[in-house]
Amino acid sequence: MMNNPGNKQIEANNLKVLKDQLEYESLMNKKFSECSNQITDTQIKSLCNEASQVHKQNFNNLKSYLDSHQ
Repeated sequence: MMNNPGNKQIEANNLKVLKDQLEYESLMNKKFSECSNQITDTQIKSLCNEASQVHKQNFNNLKSYLDSHQ
């Protein structure tokens, strides 16, 4: 964030990092979800589902953070 405590805008370089991370979290959520749909082993399927949910929550948290600073 900028040095001005009253300014909630995110600097451009930080904004790019956050947007890149949003894309990463979205991709990982999708990949783990697809993996879960293709696997028959219940333990691995469960791990893929958990990982998918973690990345979905990470995405939602980052999105909320970004929304609160624009």
